[in-house]
This record gives sequence, structure tokens and C-alpha cells, in this order.
Amino acid sequence: MFTGIITDLGRVRRLHRADLLDLTIATSFDTSTIPLGASIACSGACLTVVAIEPGAFTVQASAETMACTTLAEWQEGTPVNLEKSLRLGDEVGGHLVLGHVDGLARIAERRSEAESVRFVFEVPEGLGPFIAPKGSVALDGVSLTVNEASGNRFGVNIIPHTLSCTNFRQAHPGQQMNLEIDLIARYVARLLPQTP
Repeated sequence: MFTGIITDLGRVRRLHRADLLDLTIATSFDTSTIPLGASIACSGACLTVVAIEPGAFTVQASAETMACTTLAEWQEGTPVNLEKSLRLGDEVGGHLVLGHVDGLARIAERRSEAESVRFVFEVPEGLGPFIAPKGSVALDGVSLTVNEASGNRFGVNIIPHTLSCTNFRQAHPGQQMNLEIDLIARYVARLLPQTP
């Protein structure tokens, strides 16, 4: 469980593609305090730490994870939003985030708006109904409030602090980001009667 508050912007140091994708991510986290088996959200995908070294940790991604996320596109140097998992009693500064990516959101627009930057995203048809104005989404692991939503498009504003501390700084139209819909929206939809 995570909150969508990014605590480090890491970078892919090494990767090895085989049956599993091994990703070694450079970080400013004190890696001596990260236990093997720990969960770390890496640009929104909850991944398990399988090795540590000074200034970096290694996680693995399965074919399923690569098919559902942007991880298959990562290369050495790719910036990665990082968040360690919550501990009981930690502040939930964003919203409850599972690290389970629901789909890919494509950046349709990026434009300056006063001191912030407005991003407009397009999502696959099936995910649009889960996104509501003033609701929450996680994009590449960042907890954000939806400004407006219509059909399969929605907009968010990124303040200067978030822009400087996450991979949104380099984000551009056409780029895809890992999208996790709000946990509550997911369960409400499951409980509602389905129309034939």
C-alpha cells in the first residue's frame, strides 16, 4: 500500500531482459535499510526488491507486468518515481494507492497554466467511467486530483514542486504513463449491478 507521494526520483542504472526483466534502479534511499522482499512503487508499479547494492536496488518484472505498464520501454537512465510502502501509522498524504496499474494513459496535451502545468490525458474506453472530477488518480505513482473529466479524457494540474520532484518534468505529449484508478471507484463499480 502506498500514498502516491513520491519520495525519490531514481534512474534505471542497469537492466537485463530475459524471462523476467531485472531492473537496477539508482536511488538516494539508504539502501542498507531496504530489506530483500520489500515492496517499492516504481513509477506506480509495485515491485519486489530482490537485491540491494550501495545507492541502488534491483526489482524484477514479469511478462504480465511489462504488458500492462510502461516498464517494457524503460532504458538505462529512465527516470523512475519511487515510493516505499506505507507502515502502519504513516501519514496518508495523497490517497490510498495499491501499485496495481490498471492501464496506460497517454498525454494528449501539456501547457502552462499560471504557475502550474496542465496535462490532459486520454485513457482506454473502459477506464474513463472510473475517473471523476475532484476524484483521485495515480499517474506513474503520483497521487493527483482530477480537474475535469469527459469521456476518455481528463485533466490534472501539476504544481512546481511536483514538477521538480517527479518524472513529470520531462513528460511530453504522446508519452504514456502508468494509470491506477481510485481504489474506491474500483469497488463501487464492482458492487453496482451490471447492465447487459
